[in-house]
Amino acid sequence: MLIYLIHSQANLHLRTQAEMAHTCRGTINLATAHIDTEDACNIVLSSGGRTYHLKASTEVERQRWVTALELAKAKAIRMMNDQSDDSADEEPTSQSDHSEIQGTLKTLASKLDDLSTCNELIAKHGAALQRSLSELETLRVPLEGGEKIKAVNERATLFRITSNAMINACRDFLELAESHSRRWQRVLQHEREQRTHLEETIEQLAKQHNSLERAWREAPAHAVNTPDTPTTDTGVSERPRKEEASDEDEDTEYFDAMEDSPAFITVTATDPSQHRRSQSNLSGASGGQPSDWNQDDNCSVSSNDFSGKELQPRRKRRSRISEKPNYSLNLWSIMKNCIGKELSKIPMPVNFNEPLSMLQRLTEDLEYHELLDKAARCENSLEQMCLVAAFSVSSYSTTVHRTAKPFNPLLGETYELDRLEEFGYRSLCEQVSHHPPAAAHHVVSQRGWSLWQEITIASKFRGKYLSIMPLGAIHLQFHASGNHYVWRKVTSTVHNIIVGKLWIDQSGDIDIVNHRTKETCQLKFSPYSYFSREVPRKVTGVVMDSDGQANYILSGTWDEKMESAKIVQSSRGSSSSEGKQKTVYQTLSPKLLWKKYPLPENAENMYYFSSLALTLNEEEDGVSITDSRLRPDQRLMEAGRWDEANAEKQRLEEKQRAVRRRREAEASRAIDEGEDFEGYKPLWFHQTTDEMTGENIFVYKGGYWEAKDRQDWSMCPEIF
Repeated sequence: MLIYLIHSQANLHLRTQAEMAHTCRGTINLATAHIDTEDACNIVLSSGGRTYHLKASTEVERQRWVTALELAKAKAIRMMNDQSDDSADEEPTSQSDHSEIQGTLKTLASKLDDLSTCNELIAKHGAALQRSLSELETLRVPLEGGEKIKAVNERATLFRITSNAMINACRDFLELAESHSRRWQRVLQHEREQRTHLEETIEQLAKQHNSLERAWREAPAHAVNTPDTPTTDTGVSERPRKEEASDEDEDTEYFDAMEDSPAFITVTATDPSQHRRSQSNLSGASGGQPSDWNQDDNCSVSSNDFSGKELQPRRKRRSRISEKPNYSLNLWSIMKNCIGKELSKIPMPVNFNEPLSMLQRLTEDLEYHELLDKAARCENSLEQMCLVAAFSVSSYSTTVHRTAKPFNPLLGETYELDRLEEFGYRSLCEQVSHHPPAAAHHVVSQRGWSLWQEITIASKFRGKYLSIMPLGAIHLQFHASGNHYVWRKVTSTVHNIIVGKLWIDQSGDIDIVNHRTKETCQLKFSPYSYFSREVPRKVTGVVMDSDGQANYILSGTWDEKMESAKIVQSSRGSSSSEGKQKTVYQTLSPKLLWKKYPLPENAENMYYFSSLALTLNEEEDGVSITDSRLRPDQRLMEAGRWDEANAEKQRLEEKQRAVRRRREAEASRAIDEGEDFEGYKPLWFHQTTDEMTGENIFVYKGGYWEAKDRQDWSMCPEIF
């Protein structure tokens, strides 16, 4: 051949015999090259706009070069693919995978031996065939027969060359597989070591986390900063900032409470006569021992009224449920595929639940309803605001140990709590939307107040923590005075989702507004921090009149108690290290607004339910057929039959999905036919515009308690 071809990896270099020791005449990328034959001896190579014409001396030589070029092109393509695959992540393999790879290589080697044997036989018989053909050429045969014999001889030669090339390719493949296998084994071994090291590191960090927390809780400095100490610094900013534990930044898990410097300091007044000079009230940490709110505070009830224990229920309700089974479950194996997703759209086994629905958890806000009973009898609206603020904080007291997830209600599911004879109120909840999940709640009390709310739960799992953000306003109105209070809930954050003990924190701000008098209360839930010397779960607040004058300070913790102290004098203090000037408030001794009830005996084995929570799922006659008490998966879980509960939960969710698909199909058909389609509408609530906030909100439209009196539930859907 006139041109020498040297292929190196993916390129082909062309040189003449005189240029073998010098530079190349040209280079072609074999991976993208096109190989063609013009006639018996010519070869055409083209790639990237370049074309080279090569000529062989015989047809057999041309075919040998075409075969070699095709094999080199295939090898170049494989090498290019291998290089692009080198950056891909490899999955860890076990010892069985290693054995399987070695077994595959042995099988390939055996097949290669078989191919070599066949090649030797082909070569042997091919040589014999060529000798026979050569002998035929020496015989006297017609000219045409001689040409055919010559052609057959060339074809036999090509066949032998091709078979040799096939054997060489197989040998190259086996060598490549062996080399790649060794490389893969090294990579996998490295990944295995890295994974083991990471697991050991996480375990060590979890141990350090627990030991640090124990050391912090046992530190002597902890006892110095309790709410009962005579003088305390209270951390409430002049205007609360909207920094919540549900921040969408994935790197934000813990918050440094020391960053927010206290905007004021409270000091207990020693002269009781100063009370007569005070025209303002405020809530926060103040000195002195707390006393009960008494007759002097213009609430026409005794100081023991807020205990809520003066009325004994007429019906004996249950005080225990079946103990929680001890089932082990790998949380991370389920949650790792859920990062960044909406929690309500993640299918979860009941192992992560507690045997209550979200509607029942919403009803638990009424655990300390007696605070509202007392507030309804208050003549002073600022004192009434203090009790309302304590009520808003009390709803979080049941969450301190409750890290389990309540059941997501089905669309149209309801829950009633009729305590009219016992405590004078009736409560009704209904799931009015499924995506996004939204529940409407309405409570009316014969003791002078009404409460309603629509709560939409937005939640995100961020790998390190779970943020639960209740959206929607809570309305409270007192019948006698017409005072109308509105506030919103703070963010709940569940920490240690992957390792360590689960714990929950509440953080953010609550702004309570009395829309009739324009009085306000600003509550701050301080996020937990390892570096803060403040009391854990601390809540502080300020009650201000319509002119913005501070009247009371509130202080306490959301899991234990809240106190109020009336301001008798205020003055400007020195500037802090951050350059902010602090206000110093002189207050009277604090008065106890609310204190948490102790948990029932053995509560740790009953999902840490409070006395009210233990009764919420108790069977009751006459309730609607859509009531949460009748939900079968929840009932099975409460009885400890979790496997059956999981199967029933899947059935109910699939039934709900089928109903939604049917409703969507009907809507699509109506649109195609140009007809009006009325979407899903709740049964007991209707949507209207909130006059206070301007938002669309579902409010109670009536009819439920009348239907219960008639025991007519024919209008209710069959959702279970």
